[in-house]
Order: sequence, then C-alpha cells, then structure tokens
Amino acid sequence: MTLEKLIITCAITGAEVTKAQNPAVPYTVRELAEAAKGAAEAGAAVIHLHARQDDGTPTQDAARFAEIIRAIRAVAPDVIIQVSTGGAVGMTRMERLQPITLHPEMATLDCGTLNFGGDDIFVNTENDIIAFAKALSEAHVDKELECFEKGHVDTVLRLVKKGLIAPPLHFSFVLGVNGGMTGEARDFKFLRESIPADATYSVAGIGRFEFPLAELAIQDGGHVRVGLEDNLFVEKGVLASSNAELVKKVVQIARRYGRDVATPAEARRILAMEVRP
Repeated sequence: MTLEKLIITCAITGAEVTKAQNPAVPYTVRELAEAAKGAAEAGAAVIHLHARQDDGTPTQDAARFAEIIRAIRAVAPDVIIQVSTGGAVGMTRMERLQPITLHPEMATLDCGTLNFGGDDIFVNTENDIIAFAKALSEAHVDKELECFEKGHVDTVLRLVKKGLIAPPLHFSFVLGVNGGMTGEARDFKFLRESIPADATYSVAGIGRFEFPLAELAIQDGGHVRVGLEDNLFVEKGVLASSNAELVKKVVQIARRYGRDVATPAEARRILAMEVRP
C-alpha cells in the first residue's frame, strides 16, 4: 500500500517555553519569521503559530499576529500558517479568538479541558468548543482538532453527530502533556483506532515522546508535528539548535520508511482544505 505524503507541522514557539530553557526559542517578529523560514525549508508544510511579545509574553492580540504573519509570508510565502486559538492558560474565549478576525488559512480547535500541572487548568468547556467551531466555520478557517486524551475525541464525534462540528475532520493527538494521556505506543494506537476511517490525523509528542510517536505515525500513514513548543531537545541531553533541526530529524525518519514529504500545496489537497481565491 502506498501511503500519502507526510505532512510535517512545526510548532515554532508555543506559549510556555522560554529562552532560559533553550536560547533558540523565538519571541520577536524577526525571530519567528526566521524560525518559520528555516522549518519550511527543512520540510514543514504547516507552521503552528503562537504569538509572543518581544519579552516572550504570550499574546493573542490580532495586531501582533498580523505583524508576524506578514513577516512569515515575506520569507515563506507558500507555507500553511495555522494559528493557535489555545493561547495561554487563563485567557478568555474572546481573547483566544482574536486572531480569527484575520481570516487565517487554518487554526486549532482545542477539544476538551485538562490539568496542565500544578494549579494550571486549560479550560475548554463544551460551550467553548461549540463557539470556537462556529467562529472558525463562519470565518472559513480550516480547523485542526486538538485532542489530549480519548474523551476529547469522543466529544468531537458527538458534536459532529449534532452538526456542530463539520467534516473534513483533521485531528491532532497531543500526547505526553502533564494531565493528559501519555505518549506510549498503546496510547497512540488507542486514539488512532478511535477516529473515523476517513479522518486525517497528526501526532504531537511532548518532550521525550516527540520522535518515537513521529516514527509510529510515519509508519501508520499519519502526519507529524514537531517544534520547540513541544520539545527542546534533538536527542537526550542535547538542546535543539533550531526548529529546523527538529524538522530535519523527522524528514530523516520518513526517508528510512520510504515516506515522501508533502509540500504545502500537497498538504492542502490531503487535508481537503478550503480553496481560497
């Protein structure tokens, strides 16, 4: 059986990781654009985008997103930019939805609440999920359904039956987060077997789970997310020098299994993304 080409998403910065943890984490507009360019040149078709202020503070401000998106488009014009509506812990629904006013090509839709360690709770009520799905649909923004555990997948499928989330369905299994499912092979298999046969999926392994899960997804015909948001190390004890280095490692794994890497145009076709004028 010939597998579809591999879509690589690169999560270049996130909302939580810092330069103190790895100096390569980008904050400024220029740093984010350079990170996106490097990741795209290394093989990423999708850039998963959070916004930061110059001091690293996470923000969902639409003006800041617009500035970053313009800078990325100047150096990587074809890449799919997937904005995060997750924002950071504690942000309100309206704060998190701000970048949707820019009508980006794609955005994430978080599909359930979970503990984030300590006293942090990443809140995504059912009404939040419905509101976000409606906002994305009305703005003609393609969605990626972020699921941190099996109950989140079940929530999506129930809301699909109610007509509140519309196909095509593209899931992102985010595994290894404190408070969510771990990233063992059994966890991947459980989620993989829980989605419809005609759905697509990507796997984002957090920390040490990044590359083992990438390898499983590559073999299975799924897609992969890597990046400094999820994992700061290229191998145990060795900090990644850039997002591009993490993407290149996934490309090398894909080559071992004879899996070609998708261009942004090919990724749009595989994901049945909305055609834009």
